[in-house]
Formats: sequence, C-alpha cells, structure tokens
Amino acid sequence: MTSKRQIRCAIYTRKSSEEGLEQDFNSLDAQREACEAYVASQKSEGWVALREHFDDGGFSGGTLERPALQRLLKEIETGKVDVVVVYKIDRLSRSLMDFAKLVEVFERRSVTFVSVTQSFNTTTSMGRLTLNVLLSFAQFEREVTGERIRDKFAASKKKGMWMGGCPPLGYDIDSRKLVVNAAEAKTVNLIFRRYLDLGCVRTLRDDLAERRIISKVWTSTSGRAHGGTPFDRGALYCLLKNRAYVGETTHKGKSYPGEHKGIVARELFNAVQEQLASSRRRTPGKASVPQEAPLAGLIFDDRGTAMVPTYSMKPDGRRYCYYASRQSGERSSRAIARVPATAIEDLLAAALTRLDLATAEQAKSGDLRSLIQRIELGTDHVSLQLDRAEAFRRWRAGEAAGFKERDIIAYGRAKLGTDELLTEEKEHLILALPVRARFRGGRAQVLSAPGTGPSARMPDAPLIKALAKAHRWRAMLEVGEVGSVEALAGKLKQERKHVGAILNLAFLAPDLTKAILNGEQPQGLRLAHLLAADIPLSWAEQRAMFRQVS
Repeated sequence: MTSKRQIRCAIYTRKSSEEGLEQDFNSLDAQREACEAYVASQKSEGWVALREHFDDGGFSGGTLERPALQRLLKEIETGKVDVVVVYKIDRLSRSLMDFAKLVEVFERRSVTFVSVTQSFNTTTSMGRLTLNVLLSFAQFEREVTGERIRDKFAASKKKGMWMGGCPPLGYDIDSRKLVVNAAEAKTVNLIFRRYLDLGCVRTLRDDLAERRIISKVWTSTSGRAHGGTPFDRGALYCLLKNRAYVGETTHKGKSYPGEHKGIVARELFNAVQEQLASSRRRTPGKASVPQEAPLAGLIFDDRGTAMVPTYSMKPDGRRYCYYASRQSGERSSRAIARVPATAIEDLLAAALTRLDLATAEQAKSGDLRSLIQRIELGTDHVSLQLDRAEAFRRWRAGEAAGFKERDIIAYGRAKLGTDELLTEEKEHLILALPVRARFRGGRAQVLSAPGTGPSARMPDAPLIKALAKAHRWRAMLEVGEVGSVEALAGKLKQERKHVGAILNLAFLAPDLTKAILNGEQPQGLRLAHLLAADIPLSWAEQRAMFRQVS
C-alpha cells in the first residue's frame, strides 16, 4: 500500500501594528497555533506544516511589500510549498487587486489557499465567488477605517491638538503635546531675525552653517535618532512658514488655534511671510532671474571669513552679482571685501579646465563641489583646497590612466602656468593661482590671473616618460633581450597594441624628440595624440603631421 503524498503547508501570519508583539504569547503566536491545529487535523491527508515561520508583525495588509510575504512568494516560485494556510483571509491581503495577484501566483504554481476560520475551496467557481465577496468586505472595512482615521485626524487638528510626527525646532513632546524648549526657542527667533537681515534663504543657509546651527535632534518611539544636520534651503522655507511658531495648527491649508504656546512674535512672523512673498514676486513683463552662485559656501576672504553671494540692480534692470565678505568693523584698504562673481568664477573655471580637472561643461555649470573643498581669496593670489582623491580620480580618467601617484602629481604640475603652484598635503592638494587686483574703497576686483597660459618652456611629464619607455623598450629589442613585440608585451604584462603604440615614439624625428624634452612641442600635441596617431616613418611627414596639431 502506497503512502499518501506529503502536502507541504506554509503558515502565514500578520498583525498591522507592533503593539503587543513584545509579549511572550502575542497575536502572531495565536494565529499560528490555530493554523497548526488545522494542519494537524488534516494529517490523514498528508498535510505537514513547514518549520519556517512567515510572520509579518507591524505591516499593513494594504500592500504586498512585506518581508515575510515576499519570502513566502519566493518559496512558492521555487516549488517548496503546496498549501498556504492563514487564520483569516485578510491576514494575507485586504486589497482585492493585490489578492488577485496572489491568486494568480498560487494558480500558476498549483498552490491552494486555506483560511482556517472561513471555509471555502478556491478550486471551484463557487469558492472563488465566496473568496471575492469576503475580499470585497475586507477592502471595504479597510477603506472605512481609513476614512474614520482621517476624520478623527481632521477633528483633532481643528481642536489644536498635536498629531505626531517630527516636532518642530523649539518644541519637545511631553504627554503627546508640544512644550516649549527655551534654548531652541531662542535659536528659532534668531533664524527669523537673520532672515529679515539677510533677505535671502540661500544666504541664511550659509549663515547658519557658519554658526553651526543644526536641525532638531529627536528620537522616535522606535528608538531611531533623527535630525542634527545642517539646514538646507527646503527645510528653512518650511521652518519660516511653520505657523506652529505663532501657536497655531494647520490642516489642508487652514489654520486653527493650537493647544501649545507660540514662541515667535506675530509681528516678526508676519514680516518674514511678507519678505518670503516679496522674494517670489516678479516684475510684470520680465522673467525672474535667479542668482546662481556655484561658489557659495566654498569661498572665504583673506581673513578666513565666509563670503556670501549678493547682487545689485541697476535702474535699467541689469543685475551685477558679487561675493561679499561678512566681516564687519573697520577693514584694511588692502583687504578683500567684495569681488565680482563672474571674474572669480571664470578664473577658477579656466584654471581647472586647463589642468584637466574639469571639462568646459562642468566648469560652466559649477559642478565642482566634489573637487573643491575651500577657496581662499588673497590680495595677490587665490588658493584652492582640492580633494586629493577626487583630483587623482579625474586625472586617471583622462591621460594619466595607469600612472603611479608620484607621476600623477608630475602630470598636474606640468600643466601649471607661470608662478602657479601645486603642493601636496595628506588628504588635499593646494593649488595657488596668482591674480592681479584693483583696490577701491576697501573693495577688490580681480582683473586677471597673470601667467594663466602655459609658460613658453613647459615640459610634459607624461609625454617625456612615455618617450623614455619607448627608447628603453627599443633597446631591449635591439640587444635581443626579447625577440619580438609580442614577447615584450608578455614580459611587461601589457597589451600588445599599447606596447606597439609606445614603441612608435622611439622613431620620432630627432628635432621632434628634442622639442618634447624641452617642452617646446606644439601646444596641442599630447600623449593621447601620439598614441592614437598612425605615425609615419618619414621624418618629413612626421613634422608636417604634428604641425597641424598645433
């Protein structure tokens, strides 16, 4: 007599909230116990409960994105489950559409579905009709519950009650109510006053960063820490518009008197709202012109004080943008107080493009914050603190691919202009660019960077290094140390094509070789051009070809 086929049963349990899950015997345990008893009653039919638990505690039935359910679906897809057992069908899903997706998976893998408290068979048309009716009621119950919660939330807001979430800076939560945090309340008032003084949220953000003022630090009921980060512009707009600071609650655009105490004077709050509205207004017939400031937060004056973007408007509507120092009090006539934004931005963009640290598009768009960490503007120079790793990455992505670190530094220095310096620190590179400035009433205007072009004699270190390799490898072939270019490539563990391209440099005309060693080669002639070119053996043809590169 043959034994019955074993039917593998996966028991799935779910509870919407986490309340009570810490108990020794909770709702998930009760559901599983009932399901295990049902499976045991079907032992004569070969039913066996799988040992693995599929328990989703604290997950809503309105979505399929539940970890245990996703594990169960993977087990079904791999053919390890024959029957899915639940205490009640709404434990599996409360959405008719989602349940239809689950049934499709069950049918495709020949898996049946059992609810131990609701008797029906999904293999018959009547069973499927019963299932759809039950699911429709489950979805209806979920939607009614949602409406009831939303109505309760709206009614509570109208009464001025705090309904949870992240508490605003200036308040703490005590017994589910907002209570004033005196120290943070002073910070909130400072932020409102500084905005009126500065008139610009972007400038306010930089001002707060310099003062090391950070967002609200708080811990949720689950023990997760939040906040404690510098303010961004979006967070500042929300803070400045938050009517909780005048003792109100809001719901769907309407304000109601709150149960908590306001911490910002009504006059100050209204003045800030007017300033925010004014900054958004446009002159009729003219499009608004946003002030782009790619160096904001990066640039400092000769005394180490942050410089912030600002502008002035002429009667004809033209806008002149500057970076101005926040330094107050008496200043030396040889100190930097304000510089035109375009002049300093163009100077840095040209230098970084010339040094192959940025493309023209990156420099124009100001996409340099991963590279530049600090800019110090002196009376006769501009000093850039560059991220060393990022600079090396950019150079390796170009012509310096495969170079060792000491060769990469040489590569960068070979591109410097007259009186420009590149020095190394542990994690940074310091690039010093000479500038000429005109002083007028304590304000300095950067006119130009002397020596921004390469000097007349500027050896190209990578090119010279490749040339030396070419002659060394040629000698290895001539003395018989290696028998062929293929053998040389194997010895060097490099590609044959690359070795051949380098070797071609050993057959350059003597005058071209001398020009490279002296840094007098055509300005546009770089290693990439030589490696990509099909160099002719005729020296006359070589001279004609490389004259075209310049």
